[in-house]
Amino acid sequence: MIEKYIEKLRPYVLKMFENDSTGHDIGHLERTMKTALYIQEKEGGDRVIIGIASFLHDVHRIMQNETGKFVSPKDSLENVRKIIEKANLDLTEEQIQKICFCIEHHEEYNWNGKNVDDLNSLIVQDADNLEAIGAIGIGRAFVYAGGHKMPMYDDGIPLNNNADYDESKGDETTMHHFHHKLFKLEDNMNTQTAKNIASKRIEFMKGFTKEFFDEWYARY
Repeated sequence: MIEKYIEKLRPYVLKMFENDSTGHDIGHLERTMKTALYIQEKEGGDRVIIGIASFLHDVHRIMQNETGKFVSPKDSLENVRKIIEKANLDLTEEQIQKICFCIEHHEEYNWNGKNVDDLNSLIVQDADNLEAIGAIGIGRAFVYAGGHKMPMYDDGIPLNNNADYDESKGDETTMHHFHHKLFKLEDNMNTQTAKNIASKRIEFMKGFTKEFFDEWYARY
């Protein structure tokens, strides 16, 4: 069932995301969707809602690239509805509302005391956050940094693991982003399935980070 919907959506999504150079490209959307559907198999939830929401969750990123200003997921919901309408998915209004709810709340985090009591949304959150860690997460972090003229690191700025992360402001450097957000994601996974995946990916990132700083400071 979900495959039928995604095939109808794919041409519109491919067109919208074809020029993205910030790590929020079609590959990211496909992987996030596959991960979300894998978690759904283990944890439950509505497969159609989760699949479509995870495939369309980053429409706000394209809007942000076009305007050069921060755009929240909530601000993208009108465009999400237009894509669904163009693709003739034949969904009920209730289904569309649930998809929009997932997208609106997919960037909320437990560390700022905000989250929702909706399994579909929690699974989309987990899938998107898993894309931000591990080998792919490292690659995407540097791609995003390059697209926003963000340096890899600046040793004149202290690393503060307790700093609050603000999605609308971002970070000073890629390595600061690791510490302000990415390393916190393991403890902010909602489902046990995602926690298990995150644990392995965070360990990989810690090894990378150690090597990065050894090379940065020329420690031999």
